[in-house]
Amino acid sequence: MATLVQPDMRSQPPIEDSPAGDGLPHGLYAQGRLGLGTLVSMRWALLGGELLLVLGAAYWRGLQMQLGACLAVIGVGAAYNLFLIMRRSARAPANDRALAEQLGFNIVQLSLLMFLTGGVANPFILLLITPVTLAAATLRPRYPLILGVLATACVALTTVWWVPVQWAGPVHPVVPPSYRWLMASATLTGIAATAGYAWRTAVEAARMELALNVTRTVLAREQRLSALGGLAAAAAHELGTPLATITVVAKELANQTPDGPLREDAELLVSQAARCREILKRLTQTPDTDDVVHSRMTLLQFVNEVIEAHIHTEVRVEALVAGPPGARPPEIRRMPEVLHAMTSFVENAVDFARSEVLVRVRFDNQTVAVEVRDDGPGFSADILTRLGQPYVTSRPGGESSRSGHVGMGLGFFIAKTLLERTGAVVDFNNARGGGASISARWRRDMIEAEPAPGGFELGALDPSPLQ
Repeated sequence: MATLVQPDMRSQPPIEDSPAGDGLPHGLYAQGRLGLGTLVSMRWALLGGELLLVLGAAYWRGLQMQLGACLAVIGVGAAYNLFLIMRRSARAPANDRALAEQLGFNIVQLSLLMFLTGGVANPFILLLITPVTLAAATLRPRYPLILGVLATACVALTTVWWVPVQWAGPVHPVVPPSYRWLMASATLTGIAATAGYAWRTAVEAARMELALNVTRTVLAREQRLSALGGLAAAAAHELGTPLATITVVAKELANQTPDGPLREDAELLVSQAARCREILKRLTQTPDTDDVVHSRMTLLQFVNEVIEAHIHTEVRVEALVAGPPGARPPEIRRMPEVLHAMTSFVENAVDFARSEVLVRVRFDNQTVAVEVRDDGPGFSADILTRLGQPYVTSRPGGESSRSGHVGMGLGFFIAKTLLERTGAVVDFNNARGGGASISARWRRDMIEAEPAPGGFELGALDPSPLQ
C-alpha cells in the first residue's frame, strides 16, 4: 500500500502543472508574495545605504574615487523609482516578467557602483546575492536563472575591469589578482547556494499551501454532506406520518372504488406513496444530524460506515471491534472528517491488498484506536520515510487500481491532517506478517460522545453484524 487517493476533484477546475516540473499550478510562486511597491521601497533603502557608504568612504575615510560618477549611478536609481511612482505602476499588479526586470535593474545598478569603487574587491559585492535570492523565492524558475546569469556576468566583468580606489595616506594597499578571483568565486557560490535554498523553500511552502487548501476544501465538503444528510433525516422523520395517512386513505379509495379510471388513479397513489416511503427509507440509512440519535454512533456503526462501500469488492474486507473482557464499547461522536479519513484508508488498502483488508477497532478505559491493515506488498522504503508529506504517492493509474482513482499524493496528507485535527496520533508502518498498517489513536475523552440525556443508548440501533 502506498499513499492515499486524493479527494474527488472532478468538481474543481483542472490544475495545470508548471513547466518547471515541480507539480505546482501556474501562478503559485509570486502571486500575492511580491509587488512592485515592495521593490520600490526596497530600492529606496538600498539607494540610501549606497549614498551613505559612498559619502562616508569619500569624506570620512578619505578614499579617492569617482565620486561624481557614483552619485550619478545612485541618482539614476532614484530617478527610476520616482518615474515608477509617478506612473503609479508600483501599485499595479505585476507579473513575473515585470518583477524580474526590476530585480535585474537592481543588479545592473549595483554592479555599476561596484565597478566604480574597486570592482569585485569591494566587499559590498555580496549585495548581488539579494536580488537573485528574492527572485528564487518568489518568481518562476526561469527568471532566477536569467538573473543568476546576469549577476554572474556582472561579477565576471567587475573582476576583470574596475576603476581603482586610492586610499588616503602614504600606504596604498594592493589587492592581488588571486584575491579578486577568490572574491568572485565566493560571491557566485553565495548567489547559487542562497538562491537554491530560497527556491527549494519557496517550492515546499507553495506545495504545502496548496495541500492545506485542498484539505480545507475536503473538510468543508464533508461538513456540507453531513448537513445534507441531516436535512434528509429530518425530512424523512417529518414526512413519515403524513405519508402514512396518504397511503391509508389511498388504499381505502382503491378498495371502495369500482373498476375504472378512478380506481387506477387510487392504485397509482398507493404505489407512488410506497415509492416515497422507500426513498425516505434510503435517505435515513446513514443520517447525520446534530440530534441525540444521529450526532453519536457506536464503534460497530462506525466501522460499518467505513467499510460499507467495499464489502462487495473482490477483496475481502472484514472488521473487528475488541476491548477488555466485559467492558462496554463506548459511543463516539459522529465526525465527518474521521469518517472521510478512515474511508480513504480502507479504499487505499483495497487498491493494494492481495485478498484481504482488516479494520480493527480496539478500546480500553483510556484510548480508542482504529487500525487498517492489508495483505499487500506494504510501503516501499522510499515512500515510508516520506509519508505524511503532500505529493508523495506510488498509487497505480486509474485503469489499474480497483477503485479507479488517480491521485496526486494528497490523500494520505489530507487524511492524516484531518485526523490530527481531531486529536488523533497517526502511525503507519509495514506489518511483521507482510502488508501495510495505518492506525489512528485517540484519548477516549477526545472522541467519546457526551452521555445522552435520559440515558438514551444506541446499542439497540446497531446495524446487522459486520460482513
